Amino acid sequence: MRLFHLLLIGLLLLAEPCLATGLTGESISPAVPDARLAAELFQSAEPVTVVRDETGVPSWTVFKDGRMIGAIGSTWEIAGSIGYSGRPLDVLVAIGLDARIAGARLMQHNEPVLTLGLSDEDIARYVDAYAGVDLRAERASMLEPQSDLPDVIARATVSTGVIRDGILRTAHTLSVARELVGGSGVDRLGFEPADWPSLLASGTLVQKRVTMDEAAAALRGAKVPVAPGPGNFLDLYTGIIDPPTVGRNLLGQHLYTSVIGSLGPGDTALAVLSGGLHSHRGTKWRRSGAFDRLTIVQGTTRVVPKEADYIFVKKLSIDNAPQLKEMSVFRIGPEIDATKPFRIEVTAERPGAGGTAATMVVSADYTLPKAFHAVPPMETEPLWREIWTAKMPATVFVAMMLVALALVLLFQESIVRRKKLWLVGRLGFLSVTLLVLGWGLNGQLSVVQVVAFIHSLLTGFRWETFLIEPVIFLLWSFVALCLLFWGRGVYCGWLCPFGALQELLNFAAQRLGVKQIAVPQALHERLWMIKYTAFVAILALSFYSMHDALVLAEIEPFKTAISLRMIRAWPFVLFVVAILAAGLFIERFYCRYLCPLGAALAIPAKLKIFDWLHRRSQCGRECRLCETKCTVGAIDPIGRINPNECVLCLRCQVIFNDPTTCTILKRRVRPTAQPSTAAASKGDKP
Repeated sequence: MRLFHLLLIGLLLLAEPCLATGLTGESISPAVPDARLAAELFQSAEPVTVVRDETGVPSWTVFKDGRMIGAIGSTWEIAGSIGYSGRPLDVLVAIGLDARIAGARLMQHNEPVLTLGLSDEDIARYVDAYAGVDLRAERASMLEPQSDLPDVIARATVSTGVIRDGILRTAHTLSVARELVGGSGVDRLGFEPADWPSLLASGTLVQKRVTMDEAAAALRGAKVPVAPGPGNFLDLYTGIIDPPTVGRNLLGQHLYTSVIGSLGPGDTALAVLSGGLHSHRGTKWRRSGAFDRLTIVQGTTRVVPKEADYIFVKKLSIDNAPQLKEMSVFRIGPEIDATKPFRIEVTAERPGAGGTAATMVVSADYTLPKAFHAVPPMETEPLWREIWTAKMPATVFVAMMLVALALVLLFQESIVRRKKLWLVGRLGFLSVTLLVLGWGLNGQLSVVQVVAFIHSLLTGFRWETFLIEPVIFLLWSFVALCLLFWGRGVYCGWLCPFGALQELLNFAAQRLGVKQIAVPQALHERLWMIKYTAFVAILALSFYSMHDALVLAEIEPFKTAISLRMIRAWPFVLFVVAILAAGLFIERFYCRYLCPLGAALAIPAKLKIFDWLHRRSQCGRECRLCETKCTVGAIDPIGRINPNECVLCLRCQVIFNDPTTCTILKRRVRPTAQPSTAAASKGDKP
């Protein structure tokens, strides 16, 4: 197994430079529309001309007879659309001068359900249905059914939800940049490369600096005085970042697009950046939901930003920026006119010696330069937040399941001493796993998600990729934590719907008298190689072609049996039926020998901290009952439990603690004849 681990690590190290240089066999460049495709998107019979436009929001301008008829944008380039596979999901979106979507075309994806679960016609009809959508209409949610939008496809809720989100955000960003919808009066089209000094020189960012000496003088009455000195008490930079010359240079294209796409009609985005001792954010906002240290003032209007208006910035993309401690972007509503002068106030307050507070207000006056006077899209939550809100009941139910399972595993010793309680509890939990978690909530993990996670780590991890499916995210989070405590068995033995289906069918088969097949130990251990080989093959192939890797991942019957509920082409259904039929004679046949997901989870199983399964020195030598009863054959002939194969069903622990089953315990309680009784018996003989 160590050799296998080293081989896998070597594979990842070899793949990393390949991914870094983009030589994965899959392009991550945005699709480029040619004249024929542009004519189809705009439903034009006449020839059209497509011209690339790198200013502002990168896109293509489409001309017909020398007259502009609209623009085309890429969801990957503008919105950074990432599918649930962790790979780019690129749709070309065309908008007309009437602020409507003229057409859309799916150009690139690696979504498993779109690759093998839906027909190309299904996908084409779904994407084509966005033609005619009015971009001026307000939309509170990307996911809720709306009269002018196609509903997400039930069998591919996440993937088609990402497509919907990318199409609408890209179209609105384009319509804003092209000034097709009304807004704040700030130019969001023109773009020129700029560094930090040039932004300060142009007045798009203003600075206000307060030294420690100045702060010490202003807060003289504080109980804990500010130590004077030449350093910065507050070095504040602020400005409107809606113009691409400011925002795109400052934040980078993807974060800038995300900020602009989150604005509502009349909103603008204000950057507040600071260094020095004093924080412009403070900590009270986490409890109160309001940034009480910060106030935007325009005339008699005073606005205190709320938590919902706040966007955290981890780092800036611009060159020659100073050392900053805090970087924030705040959404400002239409009550502040960004085209007119306003003031940003940062309050510093210290408890005073006489019970009163010593206060200082640092003010920075800001006026948007005339060059940037000229328009923001709909106000929407990020897609993953909408999905979590929409699936809150399912999320709560899964969280309760996970808590219940954690309690079972933590207090397993009390449960396994009660054989009937364990059996009823296990069968009940597996039934819930299959019926509710699997068929009801589609909570089936897959090796595809493992591969997507590895690719994400190598190419740039994004939480949004994994947060868009809350049930799967909760399951993976719980499984990752439990790998440290209990090993792979937590998922494979309790939370895998297909594993539950196999075990329940085998339980029924045994009750009906179906004779079980005992696989010889030597053959049993050699058959393990199949699932590990399958996992390595899928992972290795994914670095060459994710599509081919998804095809190979069809060794998993999960999609057919659980996600699509056997509503699929007959070869897939026949494959599932064959596996389940084998499982009637060999318990958990698929889990034992074929499951690449189980192999992937088994690799870190060696890292588990605790060993919760008890054994006796006699196990495997004087008694081999647990070995013969093990669900997956994880106990070897000398009584050792292999953590790479154990599914933590606790059956061996029930036998271990049952004085009527365990031969060791039977021997300990066997009555012995007393000497006096034996003598009396001899004396009674005639």
